[in-house]
Amino acid sequence: MERVNVSENLSLSRVIAGFWRLDGWNFTTDELVKFMHACIDRGVTTFDTAEIYGDTLCETLMGKAFAADPSIREKIELVSKTGIYKEGGFGYYNTKKERVLQSCHESLQRLGTDHLDLYLIHREDPCFDPYDTADALLTLKKEGLVKEIGVSNFDPFKFDALQKAVGGQLVTNQIEWNPVCFEHFNSGMMDYLAANRIHPMIWSPLAGGRLFKGDDEQCAKAMAVIKTIADKYGVEPAVIVYAWIMYHPVQAMPLVGSSKLDRLDLAIKALDVKLEHYEWYQIYVASGQQVLR
Repeated sequence: MERVNVSENLSLSRVIAGFWRLDGWNFTTDELVKFMHACIDRGVTTFDTAEIYGDTLCETLMGKAFAADPSIREKIELVSKTGIYKEGGFGYYNTKKERVLQSCHESLQRLGTDHLDLYLIHREDPCFDPYDTADALLTLKKEGLVKEIGVSNFDPFKFDALQKAVGGQLVTNQIEWNPVCFEHFNSGMMDYLAANRIHPMIWSPLAGGRLFKGDDEQCAKAMAVIKTIADKYGVEPAVIVYAWIMYHPVQAMPLVGSSKLDRLDLAIKALDVKLEHYEWYQIYVASGQQVLR
């Protein structure tokens, strides 16, 4: 398994296991332990979660697995996120210092660990004070509760604001990117990451499965091109999508959020596919959303 150095002190597996749907997997603790070991055996050692996933249940379930087999925690890089909350069924953001500090302590308790390898601010907050949030993140690093810090779903302006406030210590931006989602190309975020040699984590690389349903025109256009390329290489279309994401020089790390190990194997298989340069562009423009200038 390839690894990506996001800082001098932390490397992540090129393919990441996402646990955002864990509360719906209906795994027993023993089954989850076995699944985690199967990921580790494949070299997928970076596990991603967040306090909002399952309204904190996903962290709790992972914590039970770590308690059942403490050896797992020593073999992985654990990622969690803060910043999204619900009050009376209403969802909102809170990235104030006191809330970030409280959230981290609560996540550590649920996960049954003394530190997180990577802690992310989950979403852009319209009521965002980068210096207040930075104070929280730097405090957590100083106390050894988190090894590294980053963000998720940030545009380049908010990313740059927080990056300045933390003195350049943000190591990643976890963003959505797939053959029908180009928000971060069009915002300039991808250019910012490339210029600063910051490696993003990628959520929803298969568009949440929409690519394969055929009832969306943009997905259908993209899949027609992807299937042609897949036939050339003799692999499944999903393999080509993962290979396309990992081809980009920004060294993106896709998350696989499935309970099925064969789905994880498709992303791992993509590491052996070497696309032609022009094929990357064929997929880039396939949906009709992007044009080459």
